[in-house]
Amino acid sequence: MNPPFLVGPCVAVLLLASALPVAAQARDRTDVGVVQAAPIDPLSVPRPSLRALRIVEPIAVDGHLDEGAWASVEPTERRWIQITPDPGMPATEHTVVRVLYDDTRLYIGAVLYDSDPEHLSIPGLEQDFDTPSSDMFGIAIDSYHDRQNGFVFAINPAGAVWDAQTFNDSRDIVPAWEGIVDIRTSVNDSSWIVEAEIPFATLRFKPVAGEQVWGINFTRRLRRRNEDSMWAPVPQQYRVYRFSLAGTLEGLTDLPRSRNLWIKPYALGERLSGVSAADPGSSGDVGLDVKWGLTSRMTLDLTANTDFSQVEVDAEQVNLTRFSLFFPEKRDFFLENEGTFAFQDVGLRNFRTGSSPRSFRLFHSRRIGLSESREPIPILGGARLTGRVGDRFEVGFLDTQTRSVNGTARASENFAVGRVKAQLSGGSSVGAMFVNRQETGVGVGPSEYNRAYGVDAQLYLFGDLALSSYLARTDERIPLGSDRNAGMVQAAWRSAVLDVSTLYKQIGDGFNPGVGFVDRSAVRRYFVTLGGHPKIRRAGILEVNPHIDVDVFTNLDGALETRTLTGGLELLMNDGSTLGLTYDDRHERLFVDTPIAGALVPAGTYEWGEPSLSFRSAGSRALSGSVALAMGDFYGGTRTSISSTVRVRPNPHVELEAGLDHNDLRLGGSRRTADLYNLRLRLARDTRSFFLLFVQYNELDDELITNARVNIIHAPLSDIFLVYTERRVLGAASAVIERGLTLKVTKLFAL
Repeated sequence: MNPPFLVGPCVAVLLLASALPVAAQARDRTDVGVVQAAPIDPLSVPRPSLRALRIVEPIAVDGHLDEGAWASVEPTERRWIQITPDPGMPATEHTVVRVLYDDTRLYIGAVLYDSDPEHLSIPGLEQDFDTPSSDMFGIAIDSYHDRQNGFVFAINPAGAVWDAQTFNDSRDIVPAWEGIVDIRTSVNDSSWIVEAEIPFATLRFKPVAGEQVWGINFTRRLRRRNEDSMWAPVPQQYRVYRFSLAGTLEGLTDLPRSRNLWIKPYALGERLSGVSAADPGSSGDVGLDVKWGLTSRMTLDLTANTDFSQVEVDAEQVNLTRFSLFFPEKRDFFLENEGTFAFQDVGLRNFRTGSSPRSFRLFHSRRIGLSESREPIPILGGARLTGRVGDRFEVGFLDTQTRSVNGTARASENFAVGRVKAQLSGGSSVGAMFVNRQETGVGVGPSEYNRAYGVDAQLYLFGDLALSSYLARTDERIPLGSDRNAGMVQAAWRSAVLDVSTLYKQIGDGFNPGVGFVDRSAVRRYFVTLGGHPKIRRAGILEVNPHIDVDVFTNLDGALETRTLTGGLELLMNDGSTLGLTYDDRHERLFVDTPIAGALVPAGTYEWGEPSLSFRSAGSRALSGSVALAMGDFYGGTRTSISSTVRVRPNPHVELEAGLDHNDLRLGGSRRTADLYNLRLRLARDTRSFFLLFVQYNELDDELITNARVNIIHAPLSDIFLVYTERRVLGAASAVIERGLTLKVTKLFAL
């Protein structure tokens, strides 16, 4: 297919895209006319406090703060402070929050005054909605008041909820966490209102007699003005869950000692067919997940006969490199408390670094229950223990057992992980990890095993300097090479205008984490970057981000393999869109003939330049999207890569997204294309009933992948899923590789 024919319509479309009681309301808005002459430093503002009021009668959660208790409790005071686009200035709209509680629940009521509520941005109704594109009210709760860890909830005006666990003072976040909450919203002609009920069983806290204090903060996003504001303001590079800078919630007395026992069984029926189906036909199964709060700070998770049939299929990728591709974990059981088990290259939020968890992970849970070709492997069961010992030590233990696969030589395996981290002052930490992968049930010959272990540290000094390092080693029955070690050290510094980072990493030729991920081994890497992020606020531009990167890889003997010099400029616009320009000067040396994108590239040295351009429009618009173009020489040939996405959101109930990734390659005297097409349709009847269709076509494999899912949330954290999945080869060899229809029902019992 001709690339201009595909790109033209995409680019054209993108260009076209370019009630409280009266007395309480009067008191809420007493400072509306306050004028502030100059921005304030958010760190100079005293941390605010809010007092909760105990009530006897429960609140009817309906999105209307009409009970008398809401008028009786004191609200947050003073106008909130902008984080962006004008840091340190008062928020342009007023927000008021009140907190109540009874013997079992915490209630939070918020009135978000708005001079133009008809233009609220609501991108969707689904769980974990698109928060950057939405008007939003956020709650961050540090229930231990350790100023490091907690829970965060974001609510849009339609009542959709995004929730997550956070660790290490905002540095790690796990969006897969889900808690039992009941949230209702309403919109009127002058504001929108949030009424939230959070059971104490959803949160973890110290069950002490008398009064206790929690950390808490609130944030608001006013999408049409690209404005974020906070009750307890923090510097722009941080988020609302920066608990070391949070305010406090006082007045909580004699909170209940909950059993914190959640039992969640499932039942499913499925029908499988296709040439790759091991056991075609109809079948049924049952399983169980259990979550038990052993103590206020230690949680045990158990799973039996684990099933992930409702998880969305992977997004296809085209590999134009000679290294492994990273596919993220999507399964909730492994994603929850993922931050505890993080031993990886660190990508620091708002710091420019050369590292990313997509390059190195000593433990990558995706290796459990999925083959290298991304086929499911049955999981018999598993256990996970996570939490804290005392005030300083964070621990995590995971053990999972898989079954052998019928009709293959794959044996059953046991996966065990141990993790401990000691928290230091200022959010710093040091830790250690051990990972073991062991064949089980092997009748003849020695069993295979793979072990990985290491120590790591993250240090935060002087407020703006971040240091990261690790040392790791692997062992197995038959080592792949002589050097089984890996190590990294990284330093990153950021000021109000500049950011600098440098990194050194070495991966041995025999380093092979069997339950981890490494994109490139047998190398030494040297990286340094210098960038800026000055605020402009002119001609529609909010921020300018120029940067220069130097990235060098050598083999273990010091011979140069890869050198990339990058100059780039990114513009952040006031409406939330971004424009990026980049030029890469590339040097690649191949020591042997190497297959790349299906062509055999001869050994030798290759040098080329590659300019690229990217644009992403504001996601809050009804019509939005992105486009990226890169072109230039490529290993003695040429490459033109074009990717584009168009998203249509006519209302919060409907979203249609179409994407294209086109690659035109001329390698080894021949021309080939490697194209991906995808289409996503999301429909939402309300915040509890959804339909998702995800269709992908991989031209390189001539394969069509279809995934359709109906999800009905019939009770808190309890679902009905109907899932249809099909993989089909097209063309002359047309055949259904795999087809499945699954009905799955779960029910949570909170005791």
